[in-house]
Parts: sequence; structure tokens; C-alpha cells
Amino acid sequence: MTVDLPRLLVVDDDPDLRDLLRDYLGKQGFAVDAVGDGQAMHQAIAAQNYNMLILDLMLPGEDGLTLCRNLRERSCMPILMLTARGDELDRIIGLEMGADDYLTKPFSPRELLARIKSILRRVSDQPANAASVRRLSFAGWTLDLNAQHLLDEAGVVTPLSGGEFKLLQALAENANAVMSRDQLMEAMNGKEAGPFDRTVDVMIGRVRRRLGEDAREPMLLKTIRSGGYMLACEVEALR
Repeated sequence: MTVDLPRLLVVDDDPDLRDLLRDYLGKQGFAVDAVGDGQAMHQAIAAQNYNMLILDLMLPGEDGLTLCRNLRERSCMPILMLTARGDELDRIIGLEMGADDYLTKPFSPRELLARIKSILRRVSDQPANAASVRRLSFAGWTLDLNAQHLLDEAGVVTPLSGGEFKLLQALAENANAVMSRDQLMEAMNGKEAGPFDRTVDVMIGRVRRRLGEDAREPMLLKTIRSGGYMLACEVEALR
């Protein structure tokens, strides 16, 4: 029996790193393609379906942030951003552009493997009641738990990244209740937020934009001072 391996696409202009990741991740049970720039990335994605993209920030031609933003506009494929700089601003911008997670170079292959497994597990996990509840409806929006995307009243689909979906799902399943940053970080990444980690705040901003919210006066996704965030509306579970 043939088993389809999870397929990863690595985009990095360092040929030695590409070879290392292709070899290491291949031995860990992944099918890995590796290319050196955005043009080759577009060609690879057009020819193959990938479970995840590992994307370097600094690339010749189109940089990683531009590629991430453009890809996120049409795809919900998970994206792990690699950056050679530890600047918090770079990480925040990467998350703003649609990355699901980031890893600062230099990194150990084992840490990268753990991040990959965590993201893929987060994307593939289905809620325990998925057999009965398939959609969550609120304020003219519908969150499809199977397809993991958002639909407006006209049925127009808004793609969500894995982190955006998990965040919105957690808030919708706990509507009108305050969720702390640690609870939301656990829902997204399976870990607590660090004291200076702004991942949750960045994701909240992204989800607000998906919902067409005014960040200065949000009506649905509210910030609760010293508490966290809350989806302030009634939610109906649909089969």
C-alpha cells in the first residue's frame, strides 16, 4: 500500500541549507522540494500540492514578506517564516502578512521539525464534535469547521490561515466569554504566550480585518482590558 507523505516546500537562497533540510526532513517522513527564489516557488506550487511552505524572509527578487502576503490572499496553506534577524518587528510583520509561525536563524533541525509538526497538527485537528457541528454562524458570518474558512452572507469565501482559523474557532466556541492571551495561544499553538510575545495580538488584528472590523472601535472582536479578547455576539452551531 502506498502512503502519501506530507509534502513540504522549502524556499531559501542558501543551497547548503536547502540540501540539509531536504535530507533531514526527508528522513523524518516528509516529501521535500526545495527551491531558491520566488519564481521557482510559484512554479513549484503550480505543479504540486503542498501541505506546508517553509519560506525564508531574505530572498533575491521578491522577498519573503511579499511572497507570503500574495500567497495568503489566495491560499490557506500553512507558512513557516525563516528569518536571519531576531528583530521583533520582522516577526510581527511576518505574522501580519499571513505567516503561521516564524523561526529565527540559526536554528536546530529538531526545533524546525517540532514547529512543522505543531503547525500541521494544528491544521489537521478537527473539533471533537465535528461529526455533528460543521459550521458556526455569527453576525452574518459562517465559520466552516471542515473547510476551515469563513463565509459572508453572500457565501463568498475568505481564506484563513491555520492560526486565524484556530483563533476564531476558539473565540466562537466561547462567545461572550473573555479568553486570555494564554488560552488563545494554547488554542493556536499548543503553548502559552511569553511575556513579550505579541503573536495573539497580531492574529487578533488579522482576524478583525477578515471580519471588516474597525480596529479602533471593534464591534465583534473586543479587547477586554487586563483580560484578553471576546467575541461579543451570539453564535449558532449548524450541522
